[in-house]
Amino acid sequence: MGVRRALTVGITALVTASLALSGCSSSDDSAGDGGTKKLTVWLMTGSAPDALVDEINTEFTKAHEGWTVDYQVQQWDGIQDKLTTALASNTPPDIVELGNTQAPRFVESGALADLTDAKSDLGGDNWLEGLAATGEKDGKTFATPFYAANRIVVYRKSMFAKAGITAPPKTIDELIAAGKKLQTANASNKQFQALYLPGQSWYTLLSWVWARGGDVAKQDGDKWTGTLDTPEAQQGFTDYANIYKALSKGPVDQDEANPQQSTVFAKGNVAMFIGLPWEIATATAAEGGNPKLADDIATFAIPGPTGPAPVFLGGSNLGVAAASPNQDAATDWLKLMLSEKHQTTLAGAGVVPALDNLGDGIYGDNEAAKVMASAATNGGKVTPVTPAWAAVESGTNPIKNAMTKVLRGTDVATASKEASTSITETMAKAK
Repeated sequence: MGVRRALTVGITALVTASLALSGCSSSDDSAGDGGTKKLTVWLMTGSAPDALVDEINTEFTKAHEGWTVDYQVQQWDGIQDKLTTALASNTPPDIVELGNTQAPRFVESGALADLTDAKSDLGGDNWLEGLAATGEKDGKTFATPFYAANRIVVYRKSMFAKAGITAPPKTIDELIAAGKKLQTANASNKQFQALYLPGQSWYTLLSWVWARGGDVAKQDGDKWTGTLDTPEAQQGFTDYANIYKALSKGPVDQDEANPQQSTVFAKGNVAMFIGLPWEIATATAAEGGNPKLADDIATFAIPGPTGPAPVFLGGSNLGVAAASPNQDAATDWLKLMLSEKHQTTLAGAGVVPALDNLGDGIYGDNEAAKVMASAATNGGKVTPVTPAWAAVESGTNPIKNAMTKVLRGTDVATASKEASTSITETMAKAK
């Protein structure tokens, strides 16, 4: 869920839409002849621009006489428990947004309505494949994609020019070679880092593990087994360690949020970092950032062994409560949100939309968004689609621990084996 909080910073925060709402609960399908009906929609803070939601709600109420929309903005802190309680109640919200690593839990629990019959009308033929998988079970669809975001490399154009680098690197070898040139060109600056890469940026590690043909876990029937100790995954660990040791001075025992890497970049001593597009806005903000960098920033895809590496797709899904009495109306609201028209508007907020057939033109002159979207559609992947995976990410993340151990001298084979064993045991206990 690393992208979840990130998006709340980069996209304009949501507030409750200014609508004329009725006072009935979401379970009250009708207030009698001539009464009103209410559709309750829960979206997360930072997920969609106000104007977009307002327009969708207006279109919905015009097409559904006698209906109002109770649009409620939720906070990420504590949302999993809040959703669990709400969806199990007799008066659940009709539509909910779910983080894509949360969605499998609610799909598995039966808390969401089956949307399979409506999939085509909801744009299912053009959904982002990686994000769509998190809402599916046994060939059926219980949650749709909403939007996604993924990591790219952010760099200083002036530093590249000073070092004589005329084109962004496309492979790991080219990345390290470019970093060496940057180090030479900035040798007088003892604080300089060609690439700020903290030791526990595990979503970035996934790119190189996947690029080498590895993965974090595999499924055999109902059993999941950690696979970071395979030769392919171990090579991804080695790639990370080689890049870190050659180019970075980041802390070996922290991730990209501690300290926030965009603020490190803003200080002017870093040529590159691997992050989400919203971090550019943070790095160049008047408060806490460096506005002077705004015209000196460009981006490129995360390099892999032979070309762009796969990327972790963080993002959200949308579902309809299984206990909702308004499932048909809720599905109609989803059709609006997932239409090409409104997904194009959503893309303008700087995220990858649920639909992959809209073309680069939807991003206007936002080059970072174009790079992000290209990586998402050409190589977007997700962590294991199972409720058990959440237990791996929460608490003591064994992948992070393994990364730190490798950078402190433990051999990759030992550290990756420990991580795989921990993943296997944790996922088994979480069933």
